[in-house]
Amino acid sequence: MRTGEQPVMIYTTFGSLEDAKRVGGALVEKRLAACVNIFPGMISIFEWQGEIDEEAEIAMIIKTRRALTQAVLSETAELHPYDVPALLVLPTEAAGEGYRDWILEQTKPVS
Repeated sequence: MRTGEQPVMIYTTFGSLEDAKRVGGALVEKRLAACVNIFPGMISIFEWQGEIDEEAEIAMIIKTRRALTQAVLSETAELHPYDVPALLVLPTEAAGEGYRDWILEQTKPVS
């Protein structure tokens, strides 16, 4: 398998389910992601601007191919409501052949 075809997952968080759905839908529609998984109901505890904060957040995992990583990061950052969104690329060690092929098919540009 060529390096650009290796599946990757990109983790991010949102403050609202509506924002997560909006961004996730745009990524799938633009064929930058084969699928996004949205996990509502998460609590995040973090330090921001010198204060410890606790917020309800929604986690999202974006499934794409390695060759699209930069495009997905750029598009997500542009659409994201946070000033500094969490955008973490999680490489995969292996993938089922059928699922990998589906990711590749879903992220091919439409001709």
